[in-house]
Amino acid sequence: MVDLPPGVVRTPEARFDDLPGFPFSPSYETVGGREGPGLRMHALDEGPRDGPTLLLMHGEPTWSYLYRKLVPILVEEGLRVVAPDLIGFGRSDKPVEKTAYSFERHVSWLHDFVRARDLRDVTLVTQDWGGPIGMAVLARDEARFARVVAANTMLHTAEPALAGRLAWSNHGVGQHDAQVNEGLLLWMAMSQRIEEFHASSAVQAATRTVVPQAVLDAYDAPFPDERFKAGMRQFPILIPVTRGDPGAAINRATWQRLASFERPFLTAFGDSDPGTGGWDAIFRERVPGAKGQPHTRLPDTGHFWQEDRGEEMAWRIAAFVRES
Repeated sequence: MVDLPPGVVRTPEARFDDLPGFPFSPSYETVGGREGPGLRMHALDEGPRDGPTLLLMHGEPTWSYLYRKLVPILVEEGLRVVAPDLIGFGRSDKPVEKTAYSFERHVSWLHDFVRARDLRDVTLVTQDWGGPIGMAVLARDEARFARVVAANTMLHTAEPALAGRLAWSNHGVGQHDAQVNEGLLLWMAMSQRIEEFHASSAVQAATRTVVPQAVLDAYDAPFPDERFKAGMRQFPILIPVTRGDPGAAINRATWQRLASFERPFLTAFGDSDPGTGGWDAIFRERVPGAKGQPHTRLPDTGHFWQEDRGEEMAWRIAAFVRES
């Protein structure tokens, strides 16, 4: 019998048996614990322990399976690959109450993990929520990070200066109003209202290639029923759409630190991802370390570039680490 903290579920291990393209061994750390029992956080940890370290961060509504195409290539290139499952996702523990999840707690849980593994000289690779969470940890513990790859990610602050800059608008207007793209609002509302919320549906909808059914099933593997989906349902409504949102304050603090981040910072954004369209240009303008880097636009690539361009991006990331 597994002894779990109250109000927490853990996906049965059998759900992860024989997933296509995923032969990796699990590893775990305990995170949290300040307000009660800690939570078990899972991560892939492959490759040489003395090699340069990559921290591959997933977002909504996926897990470390997202990076399965990249891991073998990166390891072959002599890199250590660490790909955590955020709390509520993958093999990590899952509080059943949506209110257990906040932007701040996700940042704190990941920071605990990074410190527990004592990760150093880290290349942070981000996508979706992996960007705001991963870069917030960087902002709080910058000495551990050597470089960043920002790919189909964002740092929402709802500031008026973002007007006209984003494919999906999300910015303040005047003193007390906001303009938010309808697609973003629909995504936030759907996450709360839809009766059956499946990770696989979101992955296929935001990927240009046709994802095999067995792979789609693997994305659903961590979430056998509604009790396991609280984290997945909560992420969309944590997106800051007002200037006073707690998440906007976290992102402002991250931007403040990135404004002096001179280590290499690479952007690689899909050309078919409206949810993050425009953010690559903002990163390149605001982060000093982005100057002179081999930034790229990925053709015919949706939100989940790991499915559309996984192997290609693995080679780009390896070259970025080697050459910078």
